Amino acid sequence: MAGRRLHITHRTGYRYADIVDASFNEVRMTPLTTDGQVLLNHTLQVQPVASIQSYSDYWGAMVEAFDVHVPHRLLEIVAISMVDTPPLPAPRPGSTWEALSDPRIQDANAELLMPTDYVDLALDDSRAEVAAEMRASATPGAAAALAVKAVREHLTYESGATDVSTTSAQAWASGRGVCQDFTHATLSLVRASGIPARYVSGYLHTEEPAVGRTVVGESHAWVEYWDDGWCAVDPTNDRAVGSAHVIVARGRDYADVPPLKGIYAGGTSEGLGVSVEITQL
Repeated sequence: MAGRRLHITHRTGYRYADIVDASFNEVRMTPLTTDGQVLLNHTLQVQPVASIQSYSDYWGAMVEAFDVHVPHRLLEIVAISMVDTPPLPAPRPGSTWEALSDPRIQDANAELLMPTDYVDLALDDSRAEVAAEMRASATPGAAAALAVKAVREHLTYESGATDVSTTSAQAWASGRGVCQDFTHATLSLVRASGIPARYVSGYLHTEEPAVGRTVVGESHAWVEYWDDGWCAVDPTNDRAVGSAHVIVARGRDYADVPPLKGIYAGGTSEGLGVSVEITQL
């Protein structure tokens, strides 16, 4: 399957209850040039108009930071990008448990083996049973496949059942969630089995190529785990990651990759909602 050229428009922002005198914001909405994916162009539009500073964060994501110092009740952000995505990578042999236990691998990926506020490793009984079965698998790749299978059997996709603060343990207990929860639950099982794994945020187009078709949705999330190289899997959709997926940021969990975060001086706020439109060119 060939790669794709995708045009992405991501709209979001905040509406404030009272006039805000100043706000300080970070945006992670720029697709990366990485692993065969190539960013062709990108613009960020902000209202009220602000000066934007760009830098790469600790995990390699492109961050666009800006301050607004004029009174405002509404902050509107539109990120427009064009990116070429690579085809689905060819299968490869993968690692062994012995190779994975090499101290050099463990040390290099220590941060991706640890618990976080979102990804717990003190598993309840039902997840501990899954992790034990995973550790008994022939290879780390087979173990990761078991994790995805368990998450998909246990969680039902339900928009609105959770929020951005929901942890892997909470999502597992409720049995419901969205892509963020499927990803955190998978990370919890994979890391508890001794396999380094990271959270990936980005966008998702249609499974089959669809030139000219615009897909309307939100940001997406999936998992990359170490298997003699990084291997990606989409636990929400139970599919490999290929030309339909656009990588924006990687980290330990959602806290490392939020599309928009900031602070402000003023009253309460509410999100404007998120709208992502992706069109294959």
